[in-house]
Amino acid sequence: MGRKRVARLLRAAGLQGRYWRRRHQTTRRDPKATAAPDLVQRSFTASRPDALWMGDFTELQTGEGVLYLSALVDGCSRACVGWSMRADRTAELVTGALGMAVCRREPAPGLVHHSDHGSQYTSLALTARLAEVGGVASMGSVGDALDNAACESFFGTLKLELLAGGRVFSTRAEARTAVFEWVEGWYNPRRRHSTLGYLAPLEYEQVFYSDNQSHPEEVAFTKP
Repeated sequence: MGRKRVARLLRAAGLQGRYWRRRHQTTRRDPKATAAPDLVQRSFTASRPDALWMGDFTELQTGEGVLYLSALVDGCSRACVGWSMRADRTAELVTGALGMAVCRREPAPGLVHHSDHGSQYTSLALTARLAEVGGVASMGSVGDALDNAACESFFGTLKLELLAGGRVFSTRAEARTAVFEWVEGWYNPRRRHSTLGYLAPLEYEQVFYSDNQSHPEEVAFTKP
């Protein structure tokens, strides 16, 4: 569908496009920590699911204060494979997202975990958890959102759709529920993605495993 037709239909329906532009600085680098090399080099794709996970976290404003949301996005299917929410941004925020992803996906050794240089991602807790599953850490350069653009895009879409119309969460519990419903009820099973040929992430995984007949035990997770 052409851009002009979309604009005409929006005008006829009395609708106006909206894009989330507000940004917050959430990355705090630990100067004493050693950063991992950049194994991704802005190539945010993988030949199969669970070969590359890209992680980051953002903040959501509520009437009770900030709620931090950490997420891991798969480089092949763009599925949100793990997420975690906390009122603080300690290492537990990102290890929680990794823990969920590992339990649900059971990745093979060699998984690449890509992130920024935030102190949460260079922490001993995350490093140890990643080593347990045979994962390899990868980090982009300091202060460059383009080095983790796929995850930035995920958060941009989430905020655009969850906060449409100036929505404000009264409580952290309300925000948690909204994020859960958006990720698990909409984004993963139903939201079409241009990078995936306009399939939803879990639909794309179903097609992938059906075509390749590899890791059939993981197909159960990909069912909406």
